[in-house]
Order: sequence, then structure tokens, then C-alpha cells
Amino acid sequence: MLAIFYYSFYNAHPASEGFSSLEEGVATVLAQPEYKEEIKELLQFLYQSLETMEIENDFDFACPLGVHCNYNTSQVLAALGYYNAEKSPAFREGVKHFEDKNLDIFFITLNKSEKDFSPSTLYDDYAINERLFHWQTQSRVAEGSKTAERYIYHKKRNHQIALFVREYKKENGYTSPFVFLGTADHVSHSGSKPMSFVWRLNEEMPSYLVPRANKNIL
Repeated sequence: MLAIFYYSFYNAHPASEGFSSLEEGVATVLAQPEYKEEIKELLQFLYQSLETMEIENDFDFACPLGVHCNYNTSQVLAALGYYNAEKSPAFREGVKHFEDKNLDIFFITLNKSEKDFSPSTLYDDYAINERLFHWQTQSRVAEGSKTAERYIYHKKRNHQIALFVREYKKENGYTSPFVFLGTADHVSHSGSKPMSFVWRLNEEMPSYLVPRANKNIL
């Protein structure tokens, strides 16, 4: 939770920002009365405008991420320990494999513009219904590859798959957060370079997100 708070305000680990610890970075923010008051006001506003209730995640390890909550990429990576007090490695991919946690996470943008994505990354991602989600891998993932086998046989290997979804890369000029949809199980797959997967979510998608996520197939 401390790392999530820290990386909500800073782009890099403490040493790169001139701090000795996460705590010092957070204390610097809270030492500013204007910041502190605005944070409180934002929290009160967001609490009053909640659209869904948070659901506890079912990860096999301790993690503060709440299913159906909104997070930016840095907050997710901080929650999973990839960003921490010592390091904040560069991250520009839409997927991340955490070998030590037996976890793969997918960052999915539903409506992609050619301005922001190359032809090789204009994937075909959409909700089929409240539980089923169609997702395409990166263009280099081939059938029979280690990555594909990890996705397909994840349950047999006690490996988890988690989805983070947003409608647009930017809204109102600001980078959009992702909705954490929780973990999902493999249903089917087809193709190669890229491969297409259908995942079954362990929690139903929030009702407000369903029409936005499946409008490509309506």
C-alpha cells in the first residue's frame, strides 16, 4: 500500500527522486498542507461517486489490489513489487510475467488508435459477455511457444492470469486508468502470431463496463 501511494506521485524509485525511502517520499507529499487537503477532498468525492464495490482478489500471495478498482500501470506494478523502494524498471509492454508469483498480467486497451499503436499491436480485444473475454497476444507469440503453453495450461501449473482493462489510452487529455477485472481461466485458443484466447473471468465484469467492452461486436 505504501508503494502504491508513493508511485501515485513519483515516476521513479526513491533514490532517483532524491529520497532515502518510500516513507520519506510520502512524507514530503503529506507535509504540503495544500496537497494533503486536496487528497482528502478527492477521496471524499470518489467515495461518494463509487459505481461498484471492491472485491477481494484471489491471488495466491498477499496483494492489496481490489477487483473492479481503477489503477494506473505504476500502481499495479508497485502493488506486485515490480516497482519498490530499490527499483522502478522501465515498462512499456502490455503484458508482464511474474515468475516468482506464478502470475501473468495483461494490460488491455479496448479502443486503440493507429496514432498510439503500431499495426503489430492493434490487437482484437473485447468482452463477449459479462464473464467471457476475447484477447489477442502480442504478434510474436506462436502456438507451441513457452508463453503460449504457460497461458493454455496455467491451471494445471497453478499459474494465475489477471486482466486489467480500459476503454481508451487517454480521456479528457489524461492517461486513463485500468479496471482490474481479477483472475481468469483459459477457455479456448486459436491462431498463431498472434494467438487468440477466450478467458472466463472469475468475477463478472462491472455492469457499466460491459457495453463499453463489447461494443466492437454489437
